[in-house]
Amino acid sequence: MLRIWRDHPGFSQRFTGTLEDGGDTITGQWELSRDGETWADDLEITFRRAPA
Repeated sequence: MLRIWRDHPGFSQRFTGTLEDGGDTITGQWELSRDGETWADDLEITFRRAPA
């Protein structure tokens, strides 16, 4: 599991992703909080390693 976050008053973000395909793919969800307490889904994303 991969987690990234940014705590900032008025615009906090967090990401939780899962490594798949032997580490070649990360799928995850960004969330956004404007008040530091309530979180809402923001962006669902998939990263794939480009073929060599």
